[in-house]
Amino acid sequence: MIKVVVCGASGRMGQTIGRMVKESSDLELVGGINLKPSKFFNVDIVESKNSESLLVSTKPDVLIDFTIAHAAVENVKVAARNKVALVVGTTGFTNEQRAEMEKAIKGNVPAVISSNFSVGVNIFWQLVRDAGKLLKEYDIEVIEAHHRNKKDAPSGTAKTILQILEEEVGPRKKIYGREGVMERQNEIGVHVIRGGDIVGDHTVMFSKNFETIELSHRAYDRSVFATGALHAARWVVGKKPGIYGMSDVLSLKK
Repeated sequence: MIKVVVCGASGRMGQTIGRMVKESSDLELVGGINLKPSKFFNVDIVESKNSESLLVSTKPDVLIDFTIAHAAVENVKVAARNKVALVVGTTGFTNEQRAEMEKAIKGNVPAVISSNFSVGVNIFWQLVRDAGKLLKEYDIEVIEAHHRNKKDAPSGTAKTILQILEEEVGPRKKIYGREGVMERQNEIGVHVIRGGDIVGDHTVMFSKNFETIELSHRAYDRSVFATGALHAARWVVGKKPGIYGMSDVLSLKK
């Protein structure tokens, strides 16, 4: 059995992951970490300041983190000190925070870090990459939508899309929304929607005179992210220390 601790255990993703771990035959839920102590699925949730004592007492194989950036950095450092493998789905990191996590991870533990753990999204990213190679002369727009409580914008998934496009079509200025009189240049338009309980929608439009090609992914339930995270948790245990992506987990071409 692979022993799992979940960070952000009282949140929507934490609850979904906890339930799916509890329902699995090869994973064991041994604890949770959150701002306040509680219980979920008959195991203890400890407050963040006691996370290290939880890891020492339960000796988990993997820690799964879907929290917020500053909390995730601390969770990563605690896990790395205790040689606990990592699955990190938190987004919104600064460059400095990423560097801090990399320093903690490298040489110590294996970690799968991704802005989106949906298997479908990772295949979608590959399709965007292939399209970018073929459609370099097209105008490109990126549109993403999430629930009203999502704080970072654009989403981590959208930022990954922009990174992929830059690698394939070259540097282009990013225009975040448009207002007033603006003539289109060699740019990528980025549009962010926040409302209701939208789980996650992402679209890339490639447009030229007389035609438009659209690639889209829509998530209908958070369980798609949890399923991918658990797949990554099973995969990462026992790997060499270092940082991996879902492309490694899914054996997708780079």
